Amino acid sequence: MSKKTVERPVFPFTGIVGQEEMKLSLILNVIDPKIGGVMIMGDRGTGKSTIVRALVDLLPPIDVVENDPYNSDPYDTELMSDDVLDKLKNNQEISVIQIKTPMIDLPLGATEDRVCGTIDIEKAISEGKKAFEPGLLAQANRGILYVDEVNLLDDHLVDVLLDSAASGWNTVEREGISICHPAKFILVGSGNPEEGELRPQLLDRFGMHAQIKTVKDPGLRVKIVQQRELFERNPKDFKLKYQAEQDKLMERIVNARKNLKEIEISYDLLEKISKVCSELNVDGLRGDMVTSRAAKALVAFENRFEVTPKDIFTIITLCLRHRLRKDPLESIDSGSKVQETFRNIFAI
Repeated sequence: MSKKTVERPVFPFTGIVGQEEMKLSLILNVIDPKIGGVMIMGDRGTGKSTIVRALVDLLPPIDVVENDPYNSDPYDTELMSDDVLDKLKNNQEISVIQIKTPMIDLPLGATEDRVCGTIDIEKAISEGKKAFEPGLLAQANRGILYVDEVNLLDDHLVDVLLDSAASGWNTVEREGISICHPAKFILVGSGNPEEGELRPQLLDRFGMHAQIKTVKDPGLRVKIVQQRELFERNPKDFKLKYQAEQDKLMERIVNARKNLKEIEISYDLLEKISKVCSELNVDGLRGDMVTSRAAKALVAFENRFEVTPKDIFTIITLCLRHRLRKDPLESIDSGSKVQETFRNIFAI
């Protein structure tokens, strides 16, 4: 008798109360992965991992080459492993199946070999073959890689993750042998600020930064607790209750992905975004680019075709707050500083 894979019930995204900032950041990254991922900082027990896991349920299934460890895209050479590419060049037939968008959890104690994969040097020398054991980056290709407590992860490992997320490729080199495979994923990191911040150089490489605060309103807190209890009592019925909303949101995301290339942003708005970044002393141009991309993704999500100052205001704090230089003597919150500078330059 064949065993059925039992899936852990996932809390529906549309059933989550509050935390709008985090939900918006995740949705925009799913629409345009080039935004560069999300860093979520917040108190313990605020539902960070619940929201990330719920996001995967909103994503449509993907076509992959069967039995390929890298979730190779059968139609896009940029997202294919060398083996699949060779088969196509030799006109060999490849079998295509559909799978759920992968969501990979990176455990805190993971080693570099576990993350990047390992090369069997002995086999490579004795048999002349590149014997490679793929790691978590291979499994995360075309999906989401979630790192909880990313601020406790070794800086070098965070660097490796960010490099792969930015380039879409993972390269492993051992004893003069080199293996390269596609590793294009949305990187989502979460952490508790009490346990320390990431180094500014690493923090800057995350596209967006969402802050999660514990809900203070007693009515809302009760609602969150009730939602959780209802879900745990009967996950199937609870999910069914939100199915129509989930389908609607999934449709919006799919349409936004299709329309993204049509979205326009005027030169005047781009110039004002750059003025805000310059005024805030943001290093490099990553802040300018991410703000422009996120504004376009928001417009696509709302099924419009032109970016307005209001769209930029909605996302600019999420794109810039973590890029500001920290001044220990300054009492003003970095998010408030971004908004204040925006209002001055956009005259709103």
